[in-house]
Amino acid sequence: MTPTDNKFHWADYVILVAVLVASAATGIYYSLSGGKQKTNHEFLTADRKLKVAPVAVSLLVSLCSAISILGASAEMYYQGTQYYLFTYSLGLAAIVASVTFVPLLYPLRLTSVNEYLELRYKSKSVRILGFVILLIYTVLIMSVAIYAPATALEAVTGLPLWATILSVGLVSTFYTALGGIKAVVWADVLQSLVMIGGILAIIIQGSLKVGGLEEVWNINDEGGRLDFFDFNPDPTKRHTFWAIIVGGTLQLVAFYGVNQASTQRYCNVETGAKAKLVMILNPPLWFIMYSLICLAGVVVYAYYASINCDPLKAKYIKNANQIIPYFLMDQLSYPGVPGLFIACILSGALSTVSSAQSALAAVTWEDVFKPKLNHIAERKKTWISKGLVIFFGALCIGFAFLTSQLGGTVMQLGLSFQGAANGPLLGMFLLGALVPFANWLGVLIGGILGLAFPLWISFGAYLHKPPTNYLPTNISGCLSDRNASMVSSAVDLLVTNLTTVPSVLASDSPAQDRESGFDLTRLYTVSYMWYGAVGLITTLVFGTVISLITGPMKREDIDDRLLFSWCCCCRKSETMSSCIRKRKKMSFKRVTRKKMESTTWPSARIKKTKLNTSDPRSRGKRGTGEEFLELQECLIIA
Repeated sequence: MTPTDNKFHWADYVILVAVLVASAATGIYYSLSGGKQKTNHEFLTADRKLKVAPVAVSLLVSLCSAISILGASAEMYYQGTQYYLFTYSLGLAAIVASVTFVPLLYPLRLTSVNEYLELRYKSKSVRILGFVILLIYTVLIMSVAIYAPATALEAVTGLPLWATILSVGLVSTFYTALGGIKAVVWADVLQSLVMIGGILAIIIQGSLKVGGLEEVWNINDEGGRLDFFDFNPDPTKRHTFWAIIVGGTLQLVAFYGVNQASTQRYCNVETGAKAKLVMILNPPLWFIMYSLICLAGVVVYAYYASINCDPLKAKYIKNANQIIPYFLMDQLSYPGVPGLFIACILSGALSTVSSAQSALAAVTWEDVFKPKLNHIAERKKTWISKGLVIFFGALCIGFAFLTSQLGGTVMQLGLSFQGAANGPLLGMFLLGALVPFANWLGVLIGGILGLAFPLWISFGAYLHKPPTNYLPTNISGCLSDRNASMVSSAVDLLVTNLTTVPSVLASDSPAQDRESGFDLTRLYTVSYMWYGAVGLITTLVFGTVISLITGPMKREDIDDRLLFSWCCCCRKSETMSSCIRKRKKMSFKRVTRKKMESTTWPSARIKKTKLNTSDPRSRGKRGTGEEFLELQECLIIA
């Protein structure tokens, strides 16, 4: 094995620049086409006319950031294939979200997901709590997402860190501020193609070096990597069947169901059926993408196992998450290939940052500015929202520079909020939709405690560094004079580019014996996969108990639209006559199917039957079937 030259070829730079320019071009295009982003409604919601396919891909890319590409592949290499079960967690989460939160939130036609909290609990304080939680962890995660690819580019290309941070931050801000949510969604589609290309480059070239995928599989089997099911119930074990399927699913339900970046997508397609279709399409798309990501880790392990030289054990790299970039520069340094992979990582960062910027602009306008400035001209509203995108872009760039100075402190804060925030946010919505008597004080205190408890565990785990055991590797084939410096710092922090559940956060320290008996520090060894469940349970329990103690809400004060339609114990009964009276108060001159489908009327079932004006049920003074349509719409789903 010979020393590796980690300098970029001109073809690599061309690929990187092309990705940045193409992403920026989406913003320019959507600022000049359609409504030209002249209204705030178009800028933040695309006039609720987003298409199913690009929205489904956009949701996929929001999950497939550098955490997936680097973290999951490293997990395959050093811990085996157990983490691949995360694919099924996402499928379960998408199904749960499609039958719970999509039917709940889509008919409300909200711009900010936090609007639901105020409507349900009749409290501005609860809405502000949701906003503050979202704001803090999103800004922290975005700053790390910008800083991560910057470190990789500096190590591999020699470009200054500050120049890369500015270019990544400015490009994402540029196309988001110009093109709004439309540009974000279509840029995600473009970036998904780049990500697939980068991953396939690793798989194809790596498997050829080993001797084919069959040989790759045999080597992994011999190395004890092919272990998909571990039913150990111990919650302190990082990855088990229960931790991934149960804990992972709960965190992903929070992402799909109540995360602003997700609701801003599925709530802005044309119909509720299409919103559900977005969710249904995500599991197969994720299965393909995640299988490729995990296969990349399996292929890289097969190569280094075949030559008996593990870079981490040989101290060629400092962290397990550097293994894929190291392999790329070690064995695949053909012109254009390193550039394609860095573009792959860059695409994940751009997707994360732009989605977060658009989401933050939407919630900040709706939750903070709209109550006071809703009277101003539409064009001014749009400029304020665009200004918010620029503000959050600048804020994230600033935090990225702060991250470069403080390193682990800022990153751990971001990671902690990412893991801790999902549970209480999900709990606040579930409490409102499932427990009719839950009041604002209960959910406020429950949400705060639900955030504080897993946050405490997360920081304790960071300080005490729970031990991790890697599967066996070999270094008998390593050469002592091997030049391994080119990637040692390239992606130390790439794994922190998170949009969802953290993956490889393990310490590289050797395993330590655990003390017998009760020890508070054992709480810090709980798998991070359970953080969301801890926050969720804390929020639900304290929220319910405090609501009962302080005075539960009256059932008649809660709109049926704000409760799960399938929960019979949650919904109050309503007669057909009272339903008709409500409909007549809406003063429709003519009830048409199009109006019925666009209305936010709660739990209306619109039967797809051809109207027969001769039917006695459709006879009336108008004689055109409008009353029959009203009756159809008033069929309440219990």
